[in-house]
Amino acid sequence: MKPECKLIGENGNVFNLIGIVRTTLKNNGLYIELEQFDADLKELQDGGGRYNDVLMLFIQYAM
Repeated sequence: MKPECKLIGENGNVFNLIGIVRTTLKNNGLYIELEQFDADLKELQDGGGRYNDVLMLFIQYAM
C-alpha cells in the first residue's frame, strides 16, 4: 500500500517534491521503497528524464 503524500498545493519545484516523497517514505518506515525510489530517480536522471517522468515516478511510490 502506498503512503499518502500531499503534493498538490506545494511548491512545484521538482527538488522540493522529491524531498516530500522521500520524507513520506522515510516517515512511514518504507526504507526498501525509498532505496528503490532513489535508484529509479537516478535512472531517470541518467536517461534524461523530464519533469513529467518524475511526476509519474511519484505516483508509483506515493498517493
